[in-house]
Amino acid sequence: MTIAAILNFVGAFISLSVAATVASGIVNADVITPTVVFGGLVGAIAWNLGTWWFGLPSSSSHALIGGVIGSTLVAAGTSAIEGEGILSKVIVPAILSPILAGLIAALGVFLVYRIIRRFVEHRAEREFRWAQVGSSSMVALAHGTNDAQKTMGVICLALIANGSLAGGDGFDVPTWVVVSCATAIALGTYCGGWRIIKTLGTKVVEVRPPQGFGSETVAASVILASSHVGFPLSTTQVVSGAVAGSGVGRPGAVVNWLVARNIVVGWLFTLPAAAAVAAVVYGVIDLFGGGEAGVIVVSVAMVIAAALLWRANRAKPIEPEETVSANPAFGPAAQPELVAA
Repeated sequence: MTIAAILNFVGAFISLSVAATVASGIVNADVITPTVVFGGLVGAIAWNLGTWWFGLPSSSSHALIGGVIGSTLVAAGTSAIEGEGILSKVIVPAILSPILAGLIAALGVFLVYRIIRRFVEHRAEREFRWAQVGSSSMVALAHGTNDAQKTMGVICLALIANGSLAGGDGFDVPTWVVVSCATAIALGTYCGGWRIIKTLGTKVVEVRPPQGFGSETVAASVILASSHVGFPLSTTQVVSGAVAGSGVGRPGAVVNWLVARNIVVGWLFTLPAAAAVAAVVYGVIDLFGGGEAGVIVVSVAMVIAAALLWRANRAKPIEPEETVSANPAFGPAAQPELVAA
């Protein structure tokens, strides 16, 4: 977790293309107010906390974008929504990226297991555990280059709305925003998300080290390419697609398509659900005059809800060892007819 947290922090400084997309290509920055941004953030936080509790790897990126869209709709109407930008930079990549990652991961993992099929199982697993340190580190780095950028974009929207930052062609992400978002995503990673890790590591398919290496390498490559061109891609969706694909590619693996289906359903609801919560939040604030009183009421409610979830998690925690499968996946232990080399 420490390595992943550090690399998430570093990744946030590599590219700012995604932040620029969120700040200028999703909604009309001219109609955004700090209250709209606050509503969007609360919508995203509410959806993320709910899916985290149930162990569903939903997209924080799309929750954030959905939240901003929902509060903007209520505040300024449909004319403030950049429909073409949402379709080309959010919806289409969201559909294609997990499919692409899954297909490439299936092929890659199949080839890996063909190469090592006659190796002694414990030897191959040990070697790939070391290789997986590198591949998982690349995923953490890629996560920082893409996911941290969405929060930067939203903060920049608030700064533009407040008149503290110039929009348009002169737009530039302030250094303090980059540092703040990098620190936040690093701390979040360090705290761990064992409920979601357990779902991806054991419930979709049992992930073994060679399989994990293949899926992580594919996921990191897809995310880094997306960050380079400025697409606010969902790391969650890419990694989930790669994990499912790795199960298809690993001989003898069984993919739990029911769990995979539930994850996909969660993806479909992420944008509209976060948008709906954000719209309600904006409406509540508006009931209190649209000022600080409404913001305080919503903030207190969110703090209480988060505290209750944290307390429930402490009462029934998911331990790190529960996220790793202990079943042999290949080699003489899984296929006795093979002669170890």
